[in-house]
Amino acid sequence: MKIVTLDVRSPAESMQDFVRAWKTGDAEESARISFATPELLWKVLSAKRWELLKILCGAGPISIREAARRVGRDVKAVHGDITGLLNAGVLDRVEDGRIVFPFDAVKIEFLLEAA
Repeated sequence: MKIVTLDVRSPAESMQDFVRAWKTGDAEESARISFATPELLWKVLSAKRWELLKILCGAGPISIREAARRVGRDVKAVHGDITGLLNAGVLDRVEDGRIVFPFDAVKIEFLLEAA
């Protein structure tokens, strides 16, 4: 099962992990997509976009029109959400123009601490 972890980490922390994995050749089994702040994570993963990710998990490449049909939404609105997820690096586009979320599961990880 391919799992992606969406987390909140500073760019410096993300880079440290990348450098460590590069030097040791020790790549994690699951991928990570990191956001600098919780606010940015929630901006990118709005409720409508989360709904899209749920139907895209393990679905393989599908068209935007098919994604809109599966969530019961307008194609133009779904296109805007897909574009946002593509720009954030959460989704990929395959050669024929379809979109894909190449993971079977999503884990969200962040820590809320007292101010």
